[in-house]
Amino acid sequence: MNGSWKTSAAGIGAILVAVGSALTAMFDADPATIPDWGAVVAAVIAGIGLLAARDNNVSSEAAGAR
Repeated sequence: MNGSWKTSAAGIGAILVAVGSALTAMFDADPATIPDWGAVVAAVIAGIGLLAARDNNVSSEAAGAR
C-alpha cells in the first residue's frame, strides 16, 4: 500500500460497496430480497487484487519491493 494509494483506494471501495450492498439486501424491510453472494465474493476478490497491485507511476522500489 506504500505509494499505491489509487489502486488501494479502488480496492477498499470495491470491498465496501460489495459488503454494503449485501448488508442492505439482508436487512431491508423486504424479506424477498437476498444478497447475490457470488457477486459479493467476486467483488471482494477483485478488491483484494487491487489492494495487492501497485500504481503504474510507482516504481518497484517506491512500492517496497527489493
